[in-house]
Amino acid sequence: MAELLKVGVIGCGGIANGKHLPSIKKNGLAEIVAVCDLIVERAEKAKAEYGTPETRVYTDYKELLKEDLDAVFVCTPNRSHSEISVAALDSGKHVLCEKPMAINYEEAKKMLEAQKRSGKLLTIGYQGRQRPAHRYLKEICDAGELGDIYYASANALRRRGVPTWGVFLNEYEQGGGPLIDIGTHALDLTLWCMNNYKPKYAVGTTYHKLNNDTKTANPWGDWDPEKFSVEDSAFGFVVMENGATIHVNASWALNMAEPEDGTTTLCGTKAGADLKNGLRINGVAHGRQFTTLPDMAAGGVDFFKGKGPSTPQEAENEIFLKAVKGEGELCVLPEQAAVVTRILEAIYTSAKTGEPVYFND
Repeated sequence: MAELLKVGVIGCGGIANGKHLPSIKKNGLAEIVAVCDLIVERAEKAKAEYGTPETRVYTDYKELLKEDLDAVFVCTPNRSHSEISVAALDSGKHVLCEKPMAINYEEAKKMLEAQKRSGKLLTIGYQGRQRPAHRYLKEICDAGELGDIYYASANALRRRGVPTWGVFLNEYEQGGGPLIDIGTHALDLTLWCMNNYKPKYAVGTTYHKLNNDTKTANPWGDWDPEKFSVEDSAFGFVVMENGATIHVNASWALNMAEPEDGTTTLCGTKAGADLKNGLRINGVAHGRQFTTLPDMAAGGVDFFKGKGPSTPQEAENEIFLKAVKGEGELCVLPEQAAVVTRILEAIYTSAKTGEPVYFND
C-alpha cells in the first residue's frame, strides 16, 4: 500500500467542508494530520468527520506549520491567503490555496517569491478548470480550432445569489464582492482557454445598487444591508497586449432574466464557443453557419464507467496531491493565478478612480 501524504487544513469553514475535506478523505492519497481554525469547535468537527483520532487540532496556524507535513490547504478568508501561504511555503510545505490567490497583486507577488525560494509547489483553487466541458473547450483552443481568439466575455452573473454566511459581505476580509468571489473563476477560465496572460490596461465599474433591498428573493435568505459593504455587481473592460478584448461581468444580484455563472464566450478568427446551456461551438463550413453541441454526458458502456474523480473539486484535489507525490503536473500555475488577481485589482482601482489602469512592467 502506497504511503499516505501528511496534510494540514487551515480554515475549517464552508469551503473546507464543502470541497477540500471530503475530497481528501475520498481519494485516499493523504491523511489529515492537523486542522486549524480560529473557532476551535470548527476544527474539532473537521477532525471528527474527516480526520483520525490522532489528528491534531489548532487555533493558531503557525503552530500547525510546526508539524511534519507534506502539504497544506489554505481555506481562510481572502485577506489571509498570502500571509498563510507564504508561511507554509517557507516552512517547507506544498500549498493549495483557495481562490482568489490574494487580496491584491502585491500580496500575490509575495506568494510567487515564497514559492520560488522554497522550491515547493503552489497552486490555487480554480476547480472550474476541471469541468468536462471546460477541459474539452481548452483542448479545442489549444488545437487552434478557434483560431486567434480576439474577443472574450468572462461571465459570473447571478440574478439573486448573495452568500449571506461567513464574511462574504465584509470588504475588509474579502477585498470585494462578486468580482473577487465568482468573477475570479470566470476570468481564470477565460484567460486559461485563451492562453493569454499579458494585460495592457483595464477599465472598471462597480455598483452598490441593490445592497439596501429588503424582501430580496435571495435563495440563501435576505441579506443584512448593514453588513453588505461590498459591491453587488462589477464590470470590467480589459485590453491585452496582443489587442484582444475581454469583458469581465460579475454580480451577486442583478435584474436579469438569464444569468450566467462561471462561463466564458470566446470569439476567434476560425470559430467561436460559449457555455450557455452547455458547450456550443459555432462557425462556418462549406458556405453555411453551424453550431455544434458536444455531448459531455457520454461515458463508457453501462456496466463500466471507469474509475476516477467524479466532481471538479475531487479532480482538483487529486491533481494537486499527485503532483506533490511527483506523479504529474499542476493544472493551475501560480503565475497564471497572479495575473487574474492583478486584473481584478485593476478593475476595482479603475472603478474607484474613474480612470483606466495600465499594466506597466
